[in-house]
Amino acid sequence: MDEALGQASTSERHLKELQLLHALSGILDQSLDMRDVVSPVLDSLADFMGMNYGTLTLLNRKTGDILIEAAHGLSPQQAQRGRYKVGEGVTGRVIQTGEAIVIPNKSDSPLILDRTKRGKGQGTSFICVPIKVGKETVGALSVDQIQRPQEQLAEDARLLSIVASMIAQAVKLRRAAQEEREKLERENERLQQELRERFRPSNIVGASHEMQVVYDQIAKVSKSSATVLILGETGTGKELVANAIHYNSDRAGKPFVKAHCAALPESLIESELFGHVKGAFTGALADRKGRFELANGGTLFLDEIGDIPLSIQIKLLRVLQEREFERVGSTQTVKVNVRLIAATNRSLEEMVRQGKFREDLFYRLHVFPIFVPPLRNRKADVVLLADHFLAKYARDTGKNVRRLSSAVIDMLMSYHWPGNVRELENCIERAVLVAEGDVIHPYHLPPTLQTAEHGGSVTHGSLKEIVDAYERDILVDALKSARGKMAVAARNLKTTERIFVYKVRRHGIDPKRYAPEDTNRSKR
Repeated sequence: MDEALGQASTSERHLKELQLLHALSGILDQSLDMRDVVSPVLDSLADFMGMNYGTLTLLNRKTGDILIEAAHGLSPQQAQRGRYKVGEGVTGRVIQTGEAIVIPNKSDSPLILDRTKRGKGQGTSFICVPIKVGKETVGALSVDQIQRPQEQLAEDARLLSIVASMIAQAVKLRRAAQEEREKLERENERLQQELRERFRPSNIVGASHEMQVVYDQIAKVSKSSATVLILGETGTGKELVANAIHYNSDRAGKPFVKAHCAALPESLIESELFGHVKGAFTGALADRKGRFELANGGTLFLDEIGDIPLSIQIKLLRVLQEREFERVGSTQTVKVNVRLIAATNRSLEEMVRQGKFREDLFYRLHVFPIFVPPLRNRKADVVLLADHFLAKYARDTGKNVRRLSSAVIDMLMSYHWPGNVRELENCIERAVLVAEGDVIHPYHLPPTLQTAEHGGSVTHGSLKEIVDAYERDILVDALKSARGKMAVAARNLKTTERIFVYKVRRHGIDPKRYAPEDTNRSKR
């Protein structure tokens, strides 16, 4: 009779377990996001098992910390205190071994650390089972319940193990999402740091006094939200200055949006800057944000501001004054928090006098002007820039071009550079592409630099004069590479030392000029 009652009781429990597992399966099918399903799962377990507390903990593979991801019966403060290391306490031991632990009475076990401060109550049992993905233990599921017979605790542990295997997939996806988010955060921080490094003022090549003034101005204005007007000829690097200001400001982590006013058609420039609503004009098939909205919270760089039409200037003035505007075709006002940096190669003062640029807008833009000097006024930077571009394009093309010949340096310093830094960069890129050795020679440069009036090099005259000038350049370059050692230079040119010394003396070259300073001192 008793045996029949026991069998009936076991069958009834198994039936209820099946009903519970079916219900849990339905909960898990509702979402792949563990945050949506774990709390309902723990609530259902609480109803079935009569548990006081239940927790789901996850292992962070990077830090080794075990944290409570979801809990039943615990306050947020208690859950936050539940932090363990692998092997620490019951939860840490379960994750370390991958084996379940059943403690009949919590008050008798030294493994119970009670980090959550819920107490080690007399007559309370604790069950903790591992959550595994394949052979890896990724977390643990644990419950506190009123003390029960050993056989019933074993049944409860078996049931918890089944539930743990059911939610393992959700745990796997949750952990993968966490790790992917952390990876993206690290990548975002790395890219932000790269941008800061790339556009910091110290990375703008130039050591001349004129550029030092620009650097000081960038440092002064970067931390403010003042409007900046960058002035200078085409090709001087105005956009690089704008980048440096943004990436050294408090808005560095926010958008940096650029708009080239001269490249935008007059019929579309209003829509490009301020956006439009669907149906505002032919072709407006959907609402679209303009550059001001896209730059909200960050910086908007308007290049060639002098080319903006008068019809748009009044709307731009309002944005600068009120920080608000309406999209094309809309009456709804849009408010933005945007720092404006403008640049131009034109004289806005002259345009104001001619009536081509609004005077009130000019003064709104002219809050903090920065003038980027032309390259002809900063000759001290020409060789620095040339060496920078030489290294850059040699690396990009995989060529072993290492330096400029003396004649090339003379030509670069003599040229007036109407195209400024951009022209210099193009010249060096071309020279690297056509160079066959490790030195840039005059004939590698564009014809505009090879004329006598610009180049400072012999490019006309008798054949003997031209050949002698070319031979002298080769000898000097060889001595530079060999650090003044004529034997080494002769070997590099695949000639004898006797012939090399003869030619050096014939051209009046002093090898000591190309030896290191400490060598010269030791000889003295």
